[in-house]
Amino acid sequence: MNIRKLTLTISIVLSASVLPSLLSVTPLTDINTVYAETKTKRVPALRNKVYSQLARAQKLADEGKVQEGLEALDNIKARSSSMNAYEVAMMYNFYGFIYYNENQLDKAIESFEKVISEEQIPESLRQSTTFSLAQLAMANNDYTKVITYLDKWRSGNTKPIANSYYVLRANAHYLQKQYDQALESINVAINLSESKNELPKENWLVLQRALYYSLNKPEQVVVVLEKMVKLFNKPEYWVQLGGMYGEVGESKKQLAILEAAKQQGFIQSKNEIMQLAQVYMYNGLNFKAAEALKQGIANGKIEDSAKNQAFIAEAFVQAKEDEKSIPHFKKATSKVKHGNYAQRLAEVYLNLERFEDAADYAREALDKGDLNFESNAYVALGMAQYNLENFDASIIAFEQAEKHKKSARLAKQWIKFVEKEKLHSESLKKALL
Repeated sequence: MNIRKLTLTISIVLSASVLPSLLSVTPLTDINTVYAETKTKRVPALRNKVYSQLARAQKLADEGKVQEGLEALDNIKARSSSMNAYEVAMMYNFYGFIYYNENQLDKAIESFEKVISEEQIPESLRQSTTFSLAQLAMANNDYTKVITYLDKWRSGNTKPIANSYYVLRANAHYLQKQYDQALESINVAINLSESKNELPKENWLVLQRALYYSLNKPEQVVVVLEKMVKLFNKPEYWVQLGGMYGEVGESKKQLAILEAAKQQGFIQSKNEIMQLAQVYMYNGLNFKAAEALKQGIANGKIEDSAKNQAFIAEAFVQAKEDEKSIPHFKKATSKVKHGNYAQRLAEVYLNLERFEDAADYAREALDKGDLNFESNAYVALGMAQYNLENFDASIIAFEQAEKHKKSARLAKQWIKFVEKEKLHSESLKKALL
């Protein structure tokens, strides 16, 4: 059964605001560590004088004296002509760190770009700064630059690539609607994690699901949601999985998963209750469909509308509970100007052999008008009048029904039958005189 839930018509679409936090720039490498690294790299030395000045700027920033820290760096910058390439890079590194902490991303990016523009710096510093630039570009919604920085980082990388690279790349591609490239990257991240017997992070699977959905691969969406239900057991994943089972035609699985979700108290919203009721109806569980919607209205989660009351009534009729349908058809007809629900009441009363009521509601339906199938109301009225032995009224009703192409043949048959019954009835009356 193809019933999409809102969460999937969802658009299962992510925005930058709900993407996993990828920007994890940590305080820059401790200056002592960097200084020590220079001893094993072919880079200029970081002199003690410059080191102490940078350390002072960092201390001021750490104490919350941001402006003073920046002023200290400005003083160092004013004498940068006497500094070597590595010292200049470290100075801009500190600028970038301070600007990042102040959420001035454009200035932070500009500073970090100046770090990697210096040739004579440790490769580890170049790599870590380049990756930080990719993260900052993501935070700054510059997704093209994210990919550029990641490509640059990978070209200089000599170590095993961590999941964070693939996740960041996947998100950048996704937000540019480059779904195939995004899927390739997020799949690598998830496979790497699972190959180490580690659980993939929930937001990775959220993105993977969104990508399969965007690429119109519902069977793969199902696979991902099955995994998410198993790993995280969240109500929305159960409901979404139910919807996707309907999408791929697995109606029995859809019923089973939604029934299990209901038993766990996961069916709460208006859309979820409506989805469950529709799935019940589709699978022939009409009484349960009626009760589900009825309870939803009682709980205030479902609107007490004519349409919903009519749904309950029709579900009871399908469940062969005609008597239970009557109050719901009555509520439905009281909420609308047209006569369609009154017509259905007339038909229900005919089934229950309550012919006076059937005639009354058939007339109400015709009085209200705007009927989808006016002929049915005349047929119901004709049958009710016949059973009440109002033969002339019955014939008049069927003559009206005969004017409609849909019911013409049936109406003619009834007219002949009622005329015979009228003659028979009149003959009996004469015989009894």
